[in-house]
This record gives sequence, C-alpha cells and structure tokens, in this order.
Amino acid sequence: MTISVFARLGARLFATALAIWLAGCAYNTGTVIMLPEKDGRDTAVEVRQRDQTIVLDKPYTATREWPLGAQAYTSDPKEVQARFGAALAAQPRRPASFTLYFSEGQDALTAESAAVFETVFAEIAKYPVPDVVVVGHTDKVGTDQVNDALALRRAGTVRASLIARGVAPENIVAVGRGKRDPLVPTADGVAEPRNRRVEIVVR
Repeated sequence: MTISVFARLGARLFATALAIWLAGCAYNTGTVIMLPEKDGRDTAVEVRQRDQTIVLDKPYTATREWPLGAQAYTSDPKEVQARFGAALAAQPRRPASFTLYFSEGQDALTAESAAVFETVFAEIAKYPVPDVVVVGHTDKVGTDQVNDALALRRAGTVRASLIARGVAPENIVAVGRGKRDPLVPTADGVAEPRNRRVEIVVR
C-alpha cells in the first residue's frame, strides 16, 4: 500500500516537472529583430545568449531567446507591428536636417532653394513640437565681421519664414557661423556657392 502511494506521488511529481519544463520551452524570454535603416545603410548587431552568438545583418533577420538557447529566424513587418507597434509609435521622430542656399552677399534664398522651402517646412510640420536650430554660413569673401553679420541675417530670414508659417518662435534658435565652417574648404576670397547656406536641424 505504501509503495503504491509513493509510486503514484512520484508519477505526479514527474508529470508536474515535465509540464513545467515544456512550459519553459514554449515561452521565449526575448525577441530581437533587425529593422531596415531609412537611408538604406547596412547595419548589424550581435545577439549573445550564453555561449551562442547570432549576427543580425539584414532587415528582419531576428532571434528569439529561449531557455535552451537562441533561435534565429526571419521576421516580417507584420510581426514587428504586432509586437512593437505601440512602442515604435511612441518614439519621437528622428532628427532631420536640411540645407538652403543663398545668393552671393545677400540674405535672399537662391531660386532653387526658395522653390524647395515649402517642402522643408512640410517636413518640419510633421514634428508635434519641433525643436529647430537654424545655422547661417557664408563663403570666404569678405571680413569676419561682415560674414558673421551676413550669416546671422540669413539664419534670421529662415527663422522668420518658419514663424510666419506657424512654427512657435520659442522653438527656433538662429545662430551665425560666418565663414568658420565651410561646406567646401576654400582659400580666403573664394566665392563658393555651396558655402553660402543655412543648415536647419529639427529634433
């Protein structure tokens, strides 16, 4: 009788332990999915679990962490949305930058930059509360004093245009760098059109 009771008890303990082990095998403790970069750049990440290393180097390559080791697989946008959609939606937009060019010696945009300004503003308007930095630059024609003032006027022109379209003034900082940070390095006195610019950074 005693043997029979212990036999049944032992069978129950074994069944319970087996159920717990199977439940542990069915439960993944973490998922890592490589998302594509917006600019198409190649990226990679190593995921390590115990003595295993899995390299994710293509969009939607993925790994699940299981109690018995990592498992590599291929995900898809549907799974990403199901698992991480809410978290991704809550992320702030990535910083964006734009460059506008100016006529020589003036604070007026070139015709080409004036034509694309509305596109730039439309991108800025996608940020719920944009934090905008406008940096004016000049070429290397003229003195530091003249170029510092011109760079600041250029930044101010862009800032005023953004305010006129509804961006809150307190969210825009305008500064001038004069000829200190040329996009294209040149000697003093060179009128390089690509250096006569305003850079806009939005966060």
